[in-house]
Amino acid sequence: MSFVSRAVSAAAISLGAFTAAPSVSAAEPRNPECIAPAQPGGGFDITCKLAQASLQQSGAVKSQVRVSYMPGGIGAVAYNAVVGQRRAEPGTIVAFSAGSLLNLAQGKFGAYTEKDVRWVASIGADYGAVVVRNESEFKSLDGLMSAIKKDATSVIIGAGGTIGSQDWMKAAMAARAAGIDYKTMRFVAFEGGGDCATALQGGHVHVCMNDVGDSQAAIDGGAPLKLLAIFSEDRLPGKLAEVPTAKEQGFDIQWPIVRGFYVGPDVSDADYKWWADAFATTMQSPDYAAELQKRNLFPLPMTGEQTTAFVEERVAAYKKLAADFGLAVK
Repeated sequence: MSFVSRAVSAAAISLGAFTAAPSVSAAEPRNPECIAPAQPGGGFDITCKLAQASLQQSGAVKSQVRVSYMPGGIGAVAYNAVVGQRRAEPGTIVAFSAGSLLNLAQGKFGAYTEKDVRWVASIGADYGAVVVRNESEFKSLDGLMSAIKKDATSVIIGAGGTIGSQDWMKAAMAARAAGIDYKTMRFVAFEGGGDCATALQGGHVHVCMNDVGDSQAAIDGGAPLKLLAIFSEDRLPGKLAEVPTAKEQGFDIQWPIVRGFYVGPDVSDADYKWWADAFATTMQSPDYAAELQKRNLFPLPMTGEQTTAFVEERVAAYKKLAADFGLAVK
């Protein structure tokens, strides 16, 4: 059973405890803000926009959550700002993903670790994807990796983040499965998936190691792109059902991506619980599944202590993965 499946099963039990919770509006913070720690258009943006729409729709908040952007280091700038200068802001939540946890595992957030914030909720799961232009010469993941194996410098791979980032890791894992020295591959680092998709459309890179959520959103918006493979255990439902998994194409690699939020370390227990209750209420609302589907995300509901335990488990797993690829770990 995948870690997403295990987490969903456990979360179903956990969220039941919130059914009889008192109204979450009693301690609603003023001017609630969601920080997306990247440029607009990527996975962090989608995560904050999901919170913005669903929290108000469910009635968990009365005022709209404002979305702001704080790019830098795939979450490092925002993490350092919240832990260093904005430690006790009750109305500020920050989006995180599997990429954030992978970077924390490698010490890329400076002196801070996963213990330095309060993990509020996981609100959905995404999956890694291989994205190319519609007119790309690459028609399959195997064809792409064969071209890289023949001449690693001939294919420019766009990745959100530098060496060791989750997008780099997806490419490195595929390369290793294909018998390619991942150190020979040609990478261009971007701040996030949105920037990579823009560069891909402009012909500046040949492929992006992005995520399903932001990539499919770009495609839905008219971007001339297509998904070559998805790093999921099985094919995804709905409009993604026609996209083959990497596993189907001979690369047994899964890369599920948690999407959620944290708050500063000095946020009070009452305010922390308010956010956890707000997300629990929202994720039980009848319209929430449709909000996930709009953004090509999948259920992964967790709040409070369960989220914290999940984060700690994933950081430990990512430390091992990073060490396997010769990367520094903290």
